[in-house]
Amino acid sequence: MMMKYSVMTAAMVAFLATTGVSAPAFATGKMTCEAGPQSGWKTRTELEENLVQQGWKVKKSKVDGGCYEVYGTTPEGDRVEAYFHPVSLEKLLVLRRGKELYRKP
Repeated sequence: MMMKYSVMTAAMVAFLATTGVSAPAFATGKMTCEAGPQSGWKTRTELEENLVQQGWKVKKSKVDGGCYEVYGTTPEGDRVEAYFHPVSLEKLLVLRRGKELYRKP
């Protein structure tokens, strides 16, 4: 039984490698960023510190679709999910319970 899973795992890795599927393929699809290599990105810590200075309360941040995704509360008190470009830290999209509050024009 253990050998069966090892062969299946190896087959899946080979398939993913040959089809070009990578981690960003598992993004939610709400926003994607063409941000280049992560070596050129600003840090999530820098983004979080900037947001706190603006009056946000940051609960959690992560990478999603090549963007920084932040869960938190805006200075206006809205609990939101927001996306930021990882190079410029520019705000791209803000959602509250699935409703779009802001989208970069």
